[in-house]
Amino acid sequence: MTQSPTAGFDLADTTWPPPPYQPPVQPRTGPDGVRLFDGVTYATTPGYRPRLLDVRTPAGEGPFPAVVWIHGGGWLDGDRRYPPPTVPADLLHGAVLAAGLALVSIDYRHSLEAPFPAQLHDVKAAIRYVRAFAEVLGIDPDRIGVWGESAGGHLAALAGLVGPGSPDAAALEGAHGVGTGDTGVLAVVDWYGVSDLPALAEHPMPPMPGAGEFPDPYEALLGGTEAERPALARAASPVTYAAGSNPPPFLLVHGTRDGLVPYSQSECLARALERAGGEVTLRPVDGADHIFLGSPDVEGIVAESVAFLAGHLGAGA
Repeated sequence: MTQSPTAGFDLADTTWPPPPYQPPVQPRTGPDGVRLFDGVTYATTPGYRPRLLDVRTPAGEGPFPAVVWIHGGGWLDGDRRYPPPTVPADLLHGAVLAAGLALVSIDYRHSLEAPFPAQLHDVKAAIRYVRAFAEVLGIDPDRIGVWGESAGGHLAALAGLVGPGSPDAAALEGAHGVGTGDTGVLAVVDWYGVSDLPALAEHPMPPMPGAGEFPDPYEALLGGTEAERPALARAASPVTYAAGSNPPPFLLVHGTRDGLVPYSQSECLARALERAGGEVTLRPVDGADHIFLGSPDVEGIVAESVAFLAGHLGAGA
């Protein structure tokens, strides 16, 4: 006899409206013992696609310190599953897991879905979610760092600097997903991220080959030009929050010939962090363009970034 599709379903377990997130899915365990929680809904907002994250935890007993990976794409594009084309996913994932770190890869709303600060709200929501479900995920909620590239580097820097004492903190923290909770992090790796949007107003965007009518990423992020929205441009700039922030340790890695995000953007953030008394390492990649194009040692850049995070998050401790 065919079983009813509603067999075992208890209407009393249903709530309305549904919660703005879902509990973690059942993980898959690979032959190497790595556990993967794939496509977890960490936040929902009516009218938008659900925001998803993946969690990979190393083989062995946790809880493990965790790194939140934030993809790039000019805030207009990108996907949690795919690092930049110069960094194979297997290299990134394998290096993090081999260091005894869990990897949390997140999606966030793109700028044509919602302008800033929606992207930061989503990063903060993901960190809150990981802390709220840390026991299920096998993560140590007290040892979380962030790592991003390009647009994701910008968001990682903001996640490290924006906290309860920041100007307009409530507006920047947001209340998506779990809604409340600590979003602080212990370390930040920022690969070639923007740090000062007003300073970029005089830096013309290079042509985007094959992109057609590709929107200006800065205007899309702000919902207008910097001249039209100067206060929002300052609010979206990590340098705005360095002073008085008690920043976590930062590693800034940037190609010296980056034609998309000038190397001076990381120099600017490094100076601001130093003035704030923060621990910051600025690592130039000589001759490299955006996404480290032209660098012969991307593997070494990944290894240095993972070692920085592992050291500050106490991996193996």
